[in-house]
Amino acid sequence: MKIMSMKKRYCLIMTTFMLFLVARSQLTTDFYKTTCPNLLSVVRKQMINAIKTEMRMAASLLRLHFHDCFVKGCDASILLDGTDGEKFALPNQNSVRGYEVVDQIKSSVESSCSGVVSCADILAIAARDAVLLSGGPSWKVLLGRRDALSPANNSTVNGALPGPTEALDSIISKFAAVGLNLTDVVSLSGGHTIGLARCVTFSNRLFDSAGTAAADSTMNASMASDLQSFCPVNGDGNRTTALDRNSTDLFDSHYFQNLLNGKGLLSSDQILVSGNVDAVTTTKSLVQSYSNNFSLFSADFANSMIKMGNFNPLTGSSGEIRKSCRVVNSS
Repeated sequence: MKIMSMKKRYCLIMTTFMLFLVARSQLTTDFYKTTCPNLLSVVRKQMINAIKTEMRMAASLLRLHFHDCFVKGCDASILLDGTDGEKFALPNQNSVRGYEVVDQIKSSVESSCSGVVSCADILAIAARDAVLLSGGPSWKVLLGRRDALSPANNSTVNGALPGPTEALDSIISKFAAVGLNLTDVVSLSGGHTIGLARCVTFSNRLFDSAGTAAADSTMNASMASDLQSFCPVNGDGNRTTALDRNSTDLFDSHYFQNLLNGKGLLSSDQILVSGNVDAVTTTKSLVQSYSNNFSLFSADFANSMIKMGNFNPLTGSSGEIRKSCRVVNSS
């Protein structure tokens, strides 16, 4: 049984890898060279305006791309309206944001080249610009994705997205399901160097089931005390605080330094160095490397974003190019 299980796992990994290679061969960096030559500058202008208006928007759009790609692939299905769609699945409700900014970008792109650029590609470009404009690395975004005709159902979303309280082995499995490895787990977790998290996503580390103050032993004591006051029992679970304590809006290595000092906010962050599974040996080593080598982190993060962005895209005649990112085109 164990041998069969290993064979099945190998086949799954190889199938995922082959799908990644096929997708990569269909996507190109110059896909819109003749049909929408000003695409990148149009998106960049809107991204600059959005981040000037609200610094947090950089992290929000990065996360929006992440949540899109992990469910059925990078197909902009998360953008579709509808009470039974991905937007209203538990991991996204009152959490994922930035839809209005995507609408603004899409409108500007449509004014420049109507009916040509997919919402899925806009998300991929916006995520890259969000990182770059926050002080992080840049990379060449492979383009040519098309948009999904329907969203995933709630159970699919719930089963695909890694959660803030999830065990490390489960997180690793969910990354592997979209063709990502341990290095990708750690580097993409580094996206939490920008942005905010709601109290409800880490209150499990502050109080026991009875509501008594009982901080997670892996959390810095002073930080735990501050957060217990900031996020009291029966308080507003939607109140937010920085994912990267003392470095909220700058894309840097500070997030990894915090992990080594017990200052990771989410359990899924701190578990990269404090977990009790075999993989922690590798994840902790990567955290240590990234904590004092921003160039290494930047290179690995960019590579991981390219890999994630190329997972299971719709290409060719599959899907469509939506006129509005919120709804499928009328027939």
